[in-house]
Amino acid sequence: MYRNRLMLLTAPASLRDVVNSTICQDIRSAVQYLPVRCVDLLFLDPPYNVTKTFRSTTFRATTVDAYAEWMRTWLVPLLPLLKRTASVYLCGDWRSSAAIHRLADELLIVRNRITWEREKGRGAIANWKNASEDIWFCTVSDRYRFDLDAVKMKRRVIAPYTADGKPKDWSRTADGNFRLTHPSNLWTDLTVPFWSMPENTEHPTQKPEKLLAKIILASSKKGDVVLDPFLGSGTTSVVAKKLGRRFIGIESDEKFASLAEKRLSLTQPGDPIQGYTDGVFWERNSKN
Repeated sequence: MYRNRLMLLTAPASLRDVVNSTICQDIRSAVQYLPVRCVDLLFLDPPYNVTKTFRSTTFRATTVDAYAEWMRTWLVPLLPLLKRTASVYLCGDWRSSAAIHRLADELLIVRNRITWEREKGRGAIANWKNASEDIWFCTVSDRYRFDLDAVKMKRRVIAPYTADGKPKDWSRTADGNFRLTHPSNLWTDLTVPFWSMPENTEHPTQKPEKLLAKIILASSKKGDVVLDPFLGSGTTSVVAKKLGRRFIGIESDEKFASLAEKRLSLTQPGDPIQGYTDGVFWERNSKN
């Protein structure tokens, strides 16, 4: 059923042809047929520089130089699709970040590196437990969108300060005392999807919807086009749809691409996102 909804590009396509769709083919094959200068936000979550199997495909760890050159084979063809005002977010871990930074600094303007904490992760015997990942925030030019107010976070006030008996920079609510804070590049409020969460799928490297919501709200507006060429089980497209953005997803694995279409069929604009309520993000386990 959902397999029949997948697209395969064999000729140049217009934005109308591909928007709000899932393309099932290799990224380098699909990109050549996509319209230029149509993308407002590019989210990239490629295989990290670690040996890992994605169903029938295994990505093998390599050197920093080789990983950077592999990234170049698909990042360079993506660049003509981006508007001059577009933003790019590139995911990686500690093994991948050196190569990502090197290539991003060559091809784009690097703005920041976000580090986010993963709750999950196996303990290590002779090393520190690997419990974080990076997201490199880049732009095409100095003209780009960053909506600060859309990504503020409500944090619980531990030691409330008052002036003349009134809260200073915080507010009392039925749920407790909270302060609305500016977002930083250290994200400790995310929960990796697990079995009891509605958003959970069998994809081995699925990102939380909340993570995508932060990026999409900060760097796009309603109606903008969000592209994810490593779509996996569809989280980027699902969150884009929930937040009123248009989307294009590319995924080479047919099963995961079909799963993305299934999730999209069950999603409506305005549907809830775990950890994002009343127009703000909440600390982990403080609401929803």
